[in-house]
Amino acid sequence: MTYAKRMNKPPLPSLGPVTLRVADLNAVSDFYRTLLGLELHHTSDGEHGLAAQGTPILRLQAAPGLPRAPVSRPGLYHTAFLLPTRAELGRWLAHAARLGVGLGSGDHLVSEAFYLSDPEGNGIEVYADRPRELWRWEGGQVQMDTLSVDVPGVLAEAGVSLAAVQQGIAPAYGGAPADTQIGHVHLKVGSAAQAADFYAQALGLEQVSAFPGAAFLSWGGYHHHLGLNEWHSRGQGRPVGEALGLGHVEVTVADLAALRDRWQGRGDVLDEGESLTLTDPWGNRVQAVQGAEA
Repeated sequence: MTYAKRMNKPPLPSLGPVTLRVADLNAVSDFYRTLLGLELHHTSDGEHGLAAQGTPILRLQAAPGLPRAPVSRPGLYHTAFLLPTRAELGRWLAHAARLGVGLGSGDHLVSEAFYLSDPEGNGIEVYADRPRELWRWEGGQVQMDTLSVDVPGVLAEAGVSLAAVQQGIAPAYGGAPADTQIGHVHLKVGSAAQAADFYAQALGLEQVSAFPGAAFLSWGGYHHHLGLNEWHSRGQGRPVGEALGLGHVEVTVADLAALRDRWQGRGDVLDEGESLTLTDPWGNRVQAVQGAEA
């Protein structure tokens, strides 16, 4: 392939802001702003848009009349916030320790991650990737695992010692870095295998890893942009009625018109002109929007 042809290749789809429906808009907005160092990007009637130095990250929509979703209901497993470096992850980790939030963790070989939930039970992952040259691929599948995170090592990247964190004397957090983004979204579905086929056909994602009851898909050789699991929701279908939690995941595409043609005649797509919203068999929604022209 020539350099010119590479330059003319359309950009890959990318994840945009995640929309959550919440019962207490102000409390949840304050939580994410405090936890992640996001800023209030915009407000409208019943909605807060949160950003990392101007980059939209979350949309929170007030829905106080909706019930809270049970764990077994298909929907959001977690939103994964990707920090640009291991040092930024260490800086955030010291901040989270200062806040006193409880965290789970996992070294996934391709990344190091920390886990918690927001006040309304929406899952959160905060992570940083290892350099791509350290990822291991076998037969088109990226090797991932869940091991213990080297917490002192992550903190040391930010110039912070574990002792300083334990004593509450780590440097103050300066907010989310400019390159913070939605790294991936993990959904609960009734069948991981069926969901993997659905999203591969609908959005051109490739399955790059699988575990019992879970599948991981991506564009462009990433370790995953979309996680799908049936660990709590195996056998479930589309829920009856709406609930708090995931509103939709935004995906930016290079050619919305081409996607509209591809999705022509599907009964699970809502065409709103400037966006197309796809609803999977378990009620999870993905909203496709047009990316900026090169």
